[in-house]
Amino acid sequence: MKVCIIGNGLVSLTLANVLIQKDIFVDILISKKNNQYDSSRTLGISKSNIDYFNNKITNIKKILWQIKSIKIFTEKDFKKELLKFNNENEQMFSIIRNNQLQKLLLSKLKKSKFIKFKYNYNNSKINQYEYKLIINSDPTHPYMKKFFSKKIEKKYNSFAYTTTIIHKKINNNIAFQNFTKNGPLAFLPISDTETSIVYSLKSLKKKNTFEMNNLIKKYNPTYSIKKINSWSSFELKSSSLRNYYKENILAFGDLLHKIHPLAGQGFNMCLRDIRLLSNLIDEKINLGLDFDSSICQEFQKKSQDKNLIFSTGIDWIYELFNLENRINSNLLSNSINFIGKKKFVNNFFKKFADSGIRY
Repeated sequence: MKVCIIGNGLVSLTLANVLIQKDIFVDILISKKNNQYDSSRTLGISKSNIDYFNNKITNIKKILWQIKSIKIFTEKDFKKELLKFNNENEQMFSIIRNNQLQKLLLSKLKKSKFIKFKYNYNNSKINQYEYKLIINSDPTHPYMKKFFSKKIEKKYNSFAYTTTIIHKKINNNIAFQNFTKNGPLAFLPISDTETSIVYSLKSLKKKNTFEMNNLIKKYNPTYSIKKINSWSSFELKSSSLRNYYKENILAFGDLLHKIHPLAGQGFNMCLRDIRLLSNLIDEKINLGLDFDSSICQEFQKKSQDKNLIFSTGIDWIYELFNLENRINSNLLSNSINFIGKKKFVNNFFKKFADSGIRY
């Protein structure tokens, strides 16, 4: 059996590592000449997805930084915790550098006889019938315009700015999320002396380095900053694809669902999709059946509604805090603070963030 994966981003490389363990031959089509990740970009991975990664894909323990507590604040009072999630016995989630995960996944794939990397810079036509499945995670590929152009899309009129700060050594296992008047700002530890920053800033005009550095200093929760590294930025949009597949061609990764980064759930959603697709393939193999478009159909049937509900939930969180800043009221924060202290509510939010609504 042979599968084609279009794109060599983290989702594609992760999925390829899953497929080769089933003795499936995989061609990875690379359409970008340079797909190296910015060293400032990081990912948050939930505990359930870490367990899946370690048990079913490859061990990532050595490149993870564990987070044991998450503290949430608002612009109204960024010294007073609005919500707090913690687990004394184990990590809440972990932070990983994109470039380190890419290196690890590539290293394993290059050792496998089931993998071929093919360079397709001109996006030349793919023989659809050469492969049992064609899985596209490349937004620039012609398949997107031809088969997957219909989607629900929202523009936030915002840019996400990312960097890392170097600071004095501390016991750095607390993540901070501040809902400022300009947008959500996250401080995500990646070592005792480094912290990744993601600031989703509401503005149609890009900020310069001086402005961004001043904002970080203003909202700095605890760090004695020595250096702020260079900034990267990208425009923020959310989207949900209306149709996941065309015959044996399946859209995948961020092409299916792109969400606001405030909760760090984008890659976690993709990992849940990988688990589902892997299970569907296993069912076919165990029954001695060949792959066909029914896998794509079943995948959409089992994932689309849940993905849309989860994506909408993340968007609601963003809009709720956005509303409070617009109406200049503490009512929402006070209500969330009161409800969030209830143990069953706090546990629900933790489970929602860890496992989504799929399992």
